[in-house]
Amino acid sequence: MRCAWAGFAIGCFGPRGDHPPRPPSSAADAASSMEKLRKLVTEIAYTRNPDLSQLQRRLVPLLYIASSLYGTALSMRRRLYHYGLLRSHRLGVPVISVGNLSWGGNGKTPMVGFLAQWFDEIRVSPLILTRLAEYLGPRGDDASPGYAGGDEVKMLERHHVGTSVKIGVGADRAATAACFFERHGCMDYHSVCSGRLCHDLELDASSNSNKIGIVILDDGMQHWSLCRDLEIVMINGVTLWGNNQLIPLGPLRETLSALARADVAVIHNADLVSDKQLKHTELVMRQVKEDLPIYYTRLAPSYFFEVGNCLFKFPLSTIQNMVVLCFSLILETQDLEIIFLQLGPSHVDQLVFSDHHFFQKKDIEKIRERLGNLQDEFGSKPIAVVTEKDYDRDSTVLEHLLLASKFLTSCISMRIVKDNWLEQRPKKKLDHFLWIC
Repeated sequence: MRCAWAGFAIGCFGPRGDHPPRPPSSAADAASSMEKLRKLVTEIAYTRNPDLSQLQRRLVPLLYIASSLYGTALSMRRRLYHYGLLRSHRLGVPVISVGNLSWGGNGKTPMVGFLAQWFDEIRVSPLILTRLAEYLGPRGDDASPGYAGGDEVKMLERHHVGTSVKIGVGADRAATAACFFERHGCMDYHSVCSGRLCHDLELDASSNSNKIGIVILDDGMQHWSLCRDLEIVMINGVTLWGNNQLIPLGPLRETLSALARADVAVIHNADLVSDKQLKHTELVMRQVKEDLPIYYTRLAPSYFFEVGNCLFKFPLSTIQNMVVLCFSLILETQDLEIIFLQLGPSHVDQLVFSDHHFFQKKDIEKIRERLGNLQDEFGSKPIAVVTEKDYDRDSTVLEHLLLASKFLTSCISMRIVKDNWLEQRPKKKLDHFLWIC
């Protein structure tokens, strides 16, 4: 979605805002131009208007019009579902939707993995449904295609190898689910009743271990064509809702009023913000839905594996007393630095790339130069660390850096922050199967 609006905007304004852009000399130039504009639009979404550059202020009217059109289309679509002109399809097993209100970094994938692992442990086979990856255009000098979302699927598959977790990828998620149901069958619940999840979800689970017992809808909050029994909305505690505008002017996919549809809200990255900010965020959310259960999560490293060899795991102590260069295209880089500082390295450096950036030749040269500077400064060969999602997006490109330094991938999992998690769990839709850690 952001890419489409970015392409429209760059066609109207050009890179300098004065003349239309020159035709790109290569696919790499086109990707670089799109990357720059995507960064400008993202900064607008999360920056106060007086702090914007002249070019960004010139982009705002165009983005405002596009945002208004998007909001109108969204409202019309919602009304079509409300009045039954468009219908939601109900699957044969309970469905949990994990979604968000804003783009990027909300912890959807870690939560999906968290839920899938929990159900597998109680012998209820989960099916994760995720949409087709979004095409982002050419990447690098070889103009090979890049996709957003494919990295998440690879990561989920690797984490759940040898388990009962199944992953279906497709734009038509109802059809994808039907294929899996036909192949594996469904668990027979005597207690599944009209739109709610019941207490004895895992009855007879041992005799139906390979049959699908639950569907987890990844990025499902705006996927209204499927009915859901539980709606979980993820919120990035650091960035929240930016300038509170709909995309592309802001980061919101829906207005905050959509929180009224949620059964559970989870504030992600809660360890990176103050208690005062968390309380204020809760207050804003409860103004929309007073009885909304709200929980906190954080990310924590689990282990490392070497780029090019994901089968061998390294303990977290591997980077202790070492010089580390971390970079990420998913997390806020400063957040990543905070996470790794807790593991005891002697020094942590960082490189900043924008969200969903694809590595190009100049990026590799920049990383190698930074690694060389760190080695000269500290007298020892540094360790480069990248997140698992970044590895899955550009593993082939990253492997070219192996000659420059030891290169590790950090596997990060979701953790519960609040100590009284079990004491404050909601008593309706959750206490029968969820929020047990």
